[in-house]
Amino acid sequence: MNSATNPLPAIGRLLLALIFVLAGIAKLGTIAATSHEMATHGIPYANDLVWGVVVIELGGGIMLILGLFTRLVAAAYFCYLVALAFIFHPYWTFIGAAEHTQHIMFFEHVAMMGGMLYVVAFGAGPYSIDALIWGRQPTAALSPPHPQPAE
Repeated sequence: MNSATNPLPAIGRLLLALIFVLAGIAKLGTIAATSHEMATHGIPYANDLVWGVVVIELGGGIMLILGLFTRLVAAAYFCYLVALAFIFHPYWTFIGAAEHTQHIMFFEHVAMMGGMLYVVAFGAGPYSIDALIWGRQPTAALSPPHPQPAE
């Protein structure tokens, strides 16, 4: 990675995390409504689990922005997004305009899943707490191939 592209992973993490941070902040002001919405989608113990959602969205989003345990957070978000897509946006069960809206929302989640897999694969980048703690180790995918010795 050269000096021109060094900040790109940090900017990408910020853009990926922003939706979660904003959603987590919004949920703090609408705990009862969020819990009710979760319960209507069949989620048990919604009154308790809503706090886990806030932690995942707000806490995980902040960790992703900072680049702290980035691959782990991105993997958790990938799983979270799979659940959200299938539980809250099953477009195949709707008809008409509602089907179209849910289809878009489902595939927005799929796109975010792809972004999270990139973070899992390539890590936080040089501008991150991970880089400060563990050093700027290139991932296997970014490392140039090592020449094999001749026999």
